[in-house]
Amino acid sequence: MTARAQKPRETLLIRPRTGWTSLDIGELWAYRELLFFLVWRDLKVRYRQTIFGAAWAILQPVLLMVVFTLFLGRLGGIAPSGTPYPIFVFAALVPWTLFAQSLSGASGSVVNATNLVQKVYFPRLLLPLASIASYVLDFLIALAVLAVLMVWFGVGLSPSTVWLIPLTALCICAVLGAGIWLAAINVRYRDVRYAVPFLVQLLLFTTPVAYGTDLVPVAWRGLYELNPMAGVVEGFRWAILGIGAAPVEAVTISALVSVFVLATGLAYFRRVERTFADVI
Repeated sequence: MTARAQKPRETLLIRPRTGWTSLDIGELWAYRELLFFLVWRDLKVRYRQTIFGAAWAILQPVLLMVVFTLFLGRLGGIAPSGTPYPIFVFAALVPWTLFAQSLSGASGSVVNATNLVQKVYFPRLLLPLASIASYVLDFLIALAVLAVLMVWFGVGLSPSTVWLIPLTALCICAVLGAGIWLAAINVRYRDVRYAVPFLVQLLLFTTPVAYGTDLVPVAWRGLYELNPMAGVVEGFRWAILGIGAAPVEAVTISALVSVFVLATGLAYFRRVERTFADVI
């Protein structure tokens, strides 16, 4: 009796990507459960063993609003007449806080997951994605606080509030592009951890958070609007409070800059991610 011939076993060979590879959406979708786990992990780690817990999502923008109101709120000409300065500032702080916190978290997301990166394979892009997604909950809480403040100050919603959804998507696009760039660079150059806080502080004063774009000289307006958050913040104010005309030009420039930074950031990240486990 002859032995039955055995079929050769299939071998799965995983090779690192070479060249400027495209974004593999299918692979990211296949690891969607891991993305959910990473978001949940970031939320638990962030507020574990804290006295105020998730209340920090409210305290940070509220305290900034109080500081700006005390030192700048009494100056005339900053906020439009008829609009309380605290509401004027807080409407800008809602998207700005999402951008600032997400940028800081995404820039260190890969380095902070060193053990995970070195041991198992998964799309490394999930790390900055999860870090940014975890701050969306804080953003929604801040929006709820803004609604309460508007009721308190007797400010009604603008009919253009429906534009908050695309403007929020634009804000996420801006921080995702910048965050992916910084996360990839931070693997090789750890100077990023020191540069990001300074960059966030610099952008805070070059973004119309505590003031309106009317105070920016017209000659510098084009260069000023290259900051993608300038259009986002002005768009939020217009959508929520109905201040002035729709900032079409500023939002358009912000969208173009954000898409460019995101596209180049994705290309660079996919280019160098195969070296993360060796360099990190």
